[in-house]
Amino acid sequence: MIGELEIVTSGQGLWEFTEALEAWVGEAGVNQGLVTLFVQHTSASLVVQENADPSARRDLEAWLSRLVVEGDDLFTHTFEGPDDMPAHIKAALTATSLAIPVTRGRPMLGTWQGVFLWEHRKRGSVRKVAVHLSSD
Repeated sequence: MIGELEIVTSGQGLWEFTEALEAWVGEAGVNQGLVTLFVQHTSASLVVQENADPSARRDLEAWLSRLVVEGDDLFTHTFEGPDDMPAHIKAALTATSLAIPVTRGRPMLGTWQGVFLWEHRKRGSVRKVAVHLSSD
């Protein structure tokens, strides 16, 4: 089964869409398989991360922003704004796809794990994530 999820963001940060993914998998009616996710953008990424304590997500965002600094003199791709090239680098350093096992009709996430779209641009956007569910 193939589909698409839309995640609305209002700026940089990790945007959880675990519930939307679980609903999509549940509607597919597949008991056991593998769900693959692919973000269809070059300035956003996907991560499985802690969803209990928001400070973990804030720390990740702060660390990555310190690693990839806006306004670096090396950047020549600046037409779309000062946050665009850093967003491309951040997406290249993280993941654009995820594969999560499915059992009993649900993604096999751990107790504190959630699925997040990591928005690397300052402005909000509607991000599209392609979803493919294969079954045994």
